[in-house]
This record gives sequence, C-alpha cells and structure tokens, in this order.
Amino acid sequence: MSTGEEHVVGFIDLGTNSARLLVVRSHPDRAYSELNRLKEVVRLGEGEFIANVLQPQAMHRAALVCRKFVEMAQGYDAEKIVAVATSASRDARNKDVFLKRLRREAGVDVRIISGKEEARLIYLGVSSGLKLGDEKALFIDIGGGSTEIIVGNQQEYFYLDSLNLGAIRLYTKFFSPLETGPVTQRRYKKIQRHVRQSSVRTIQRVKPLKFSRAVGSSGTLINLAEIAAKLCHPSGSGSSDVLTRVDLKTVVAHLCGLSVEERAKVPGINPERADIIIPGAAIIDTLMEDLNLSEIRISDRGLREGMPIDYLSGSGDGEWMDHRTFRKRSVLQLGHSCGFEEAHAKHVAELALQLFDSSKAAGLHKLGESERELLEYAGLLHDVGIFLSYRRHRAHSYYFIRNAELLGFDETEIAVMAVTVLYHHKSYPRRKHPQFAELDKRHRRVVRILCVLLRLAESLDRTHGQVVKQVEFRPKDKKTTQLDVTAAGDCQLEIGELQNHTWSFKKTFKKRLVLSLNGVEIDEPTNTDPQTVSS
Repeated sequence: MSTGEEHVVGFIDLGTNSARLLVVRSHPDRAYSELNRLKEVVRLGEGEFIANVLQPQAMHRAALVCRKFVEMAQGYDAEKIVAVATSASRDARNKDVFLKRLRREAGVDVRIISGKEEARLIYLGVSSGLKLGDEKALFIDIGGGSTEIIVGNQQEYFYLDSLNLGAIRLYTKFFSPLETGPVTQRRYKKIQRHVRQSSVRTIQRVKPLKFSRAVGSSGTLINLAEIAAKLCHPSGSGSSDVLTRVDLKTVVAHLCGLSVEERAKVPGINPERADIIIPGAAIIDTLMEDLNLSEIRISDRGLREGMPIDYLSGSGDGEWMDHRTFRKRSVLQLGHSCGFEEAHAKHVAELALQLFDSSKAAGLHKLGESERELLEYAGLLHDVGIFLSYRRHRAHSYYFIRNAELLGFDETEIAVMAVTVLYHHKSYPRRKHPQFAELDKRHRRVVRILCVLLRLAESLDRTHGQVVKQVEFRPKDKKTTQLDVTAAGDCQLEIGELQNHTWSFKKTFKKRLVLSLNGVEIDEPTNTDPQTVSS
C-alpha cells in the first residue's frame, strides 16, 4: 500500500457471539477515517463447545452476515477485506470446512488468530482510545468463547493472556437450552468456582504488575454497565461508562431472580443477551473479586478497532519494516526461550533468503514477500526443538512453533512455518503426513518450496561455522539449475550434505540441481530419495 495515496479497507471481526465490520479510509500519514461500522449477532459458537464442532445453522448465519459485510465494504470501493475469526473458529474441529464455506459463499478469506494475538489486537484497539501515557492499565475483554486479559500502558503491553472463559462457552457448560427459569445462588456460585479455577494462574501473574486502573470492553461488559446505570441509579446519577463492583452485585442478584423472558425486558439489556448475560456476569464478577477491583471503566472499542491500527502499521516501506520487526521480535523471543544457537539460526535464515530471492529470479517459483518472511522465521526457529532433545528435534520444533502463540501471525502462517521446519531434513512432505495434509492445496505447495530452500540453507551451515558466505541459483539450461556457492574456507561437509538434497530439489522444481564452489563446478554424485532407503 503506497504511503502517498488514500485507500478504503474493510475489517471483519468474526467472534463467537457477534460479527463486526469496520470500513475505513486510510490516509498517507497512517491515520484513517471511519466510513461505516456494523455489528450483527451470529451466535457462531452456539452448540459448539460440547464437541468443538461448529453447527450448520451457525455457519450459515455467519456466512450470510459476512456476505453482507463484504458487499457493504465493496459499496465503499474497498480495495481489500481483512477478516479474522476468534475463539469459536479456532477451537472447532471443522474449522477448515467453515473457512472454505466463507470463501465460497461470502467471498472472503478469514484468518483464524490465536488467543494471545486476539488479546494483542484488543489492546491496540482499546488503548488507542485512552490517554494513558506511562500509566499501567488492566484490560479485560469478555467474549462469547474467551476472555482476554492484558496489562499495558499507552506505548506497550506487559502481559497478554486468553482464557477459555466466555459467555456462550459457560452457558453451554452450565445450562440446558430448555432451562429458562431463574438461576439459583448455588448454580451461580458453581459457575464462579469454574471461573476461579480457570483463571487462578492468570490472577497470580497479573497482581504483581501494579496497574492503576481497569478497563473493560465487549458487549457483555457494555450491557452490564447499561443495566447497572438504569437499575441502580434510576434518577440518572449513574454512568454507563463505569461499572462498580457494588452495582454489579446488585445487577447479578436481580438478573438471577428472573426468567430468561423476564431478563429480556430489563431496562438497559440487549434482549439477545438475556440467556448468556449471567454467565458473562459471573466472569467479570469473579475477576473483580479476585483482583480486588472496586470499579472498571467501560470502553466501546475492541479487536475491531485494533485491526486497522495493526494493518496500517504494516503499510509503506518504513512502517512495514517496523511491523516485520515486531513479528521478528516475537520469533526471536521463542528462540531465546528455547536457548537456540542464535548465530547459526540467523546465518541459516540469511542463506535461506538468498536462496529464495535467486530461485525466484531464476523462475523456479512465484512466491511473494509474505512467503519470504515466513521462510526467514522458519530458518530462525528450525532447531528450537533441540531444547527438548536432539532426537526428533524437528518434531519438537514443529510442536513449539505451533503452540507458542506467536504474536502478529494468524494460524495459517504459524502452520506454514511449523510444517516447513518439520520437513527441513530427511522426510519430504507427503499427503499421508497429517501435519502436511491439514494445509490447503496452495499452502502445501508453498511448504514444499520453502522446506527445500530451508534444507539447502541448513546444509550450507552444517558445521555451524558460517563458512559459506553467499549462494545463488542461476539457470544452466532448460532442465538444469546451478547453485553457486561462495565460501571463505573449507566447506566439504556442507557440500556433501547439500548433495543429499538434490533429489528433493528435483522433486519440487522438476529440474536437476548442479553445484559449483567458488566458481568450480562439482561432480554430481549418485543421489537417491533417502525415504526409499531409510526412515
């Protein structure tokens, strides 16, 4: 996106309870003006959390709403639609079916993000609407499937977490759809015990951070504050901008004494939340008790507002580098936590990028900057599994990358990096392998290319001595590509290891690979797919 032009972009947040749209016009200075916003209740997580399967009717509702959102954004001549999905989608065993349906019926590619990435985007959205300076604040966002907890000031966050606690998730766990009567104190306390057990470690980590204010976001908290203002302060002296713990207790007691039908008529409530408002209230009630919060200020901003801030930080040359630096910092943090050999990792990543660029120039592939970036990060993380054990370290590396909740990435990007690392040596990715098979057709092709480039790069620093300084592919003839290797010393071990992977190069690019070292062509040895001779 050019820094000298205005662009219209649509942002879709597909949550467990609601779907939200924000259409903005970006300006050359990275600021933006809002053109329209919409919110629709879709109940995507309805009936899901028993078996972690999205229900057909819920998927149908979500597809219809997303189609409506896409058409709305296109009505403003949006050049791009950025869409993310959160808790219900990431927990669903049939999420791939759902994403394909959205692509087919709504014409939108939706990225599923991790809980911590959701928390980061919420932080960006809420903090940008506050004047915090260096003051630390606690942010709490209660969604349909998860609750995000963040501590940060205006410039940075210090803690991010996502709990499997949400209004729909708890309603599914503790209530039957046929139950419409009042909620007993015993039932409410049972929900609170579950919240407390699920959040105890988070509470222990948050308390020492010494924040000076608490800010709440999401429909649940906004609705509870509106109910409290009308129920506890009928004269109009109360404000829906603040929810006190005293008022919350009054609201909870009142709502629990009513049937679902009666709750839907309570002044200030959104009738569509009448069934799930009590589980949502139990979450914030318990958190306020355990964190000793006397009040929480309410914000109408959230993940949807964080998306354009994050997106625009990745636009333009200088800002793009800043955004990449953020993602790279997340990758390096994982590497450091696993005690990786940083010099080797960075050298392999650099060689991989040289291979990527020259192979593209040689016409071997047509991948772009996003795939190039993922290859760099895969190079940095390819050996982190050694932290657990050298034996099967590629599988351990895969596990660490898939489960680290790297910030700034969606689940597909994380999967591409993890699977690329899994196949950076020996086994070639095949459809019979479940980790590879779970990717769609396009990303399977991407992984096959990236893993070959990574295995070549890793081979070029086999001794971990950074002897090889430069590598470059160049076409030799229609059926052959030459890899020119420039080294500053003895690299026979590297060349020998490199020759073990010419078979995977040919399998991927349909061309024979020949090598030259410091300008001298190397005789090609007899080469066999190692999977035919060993496991």
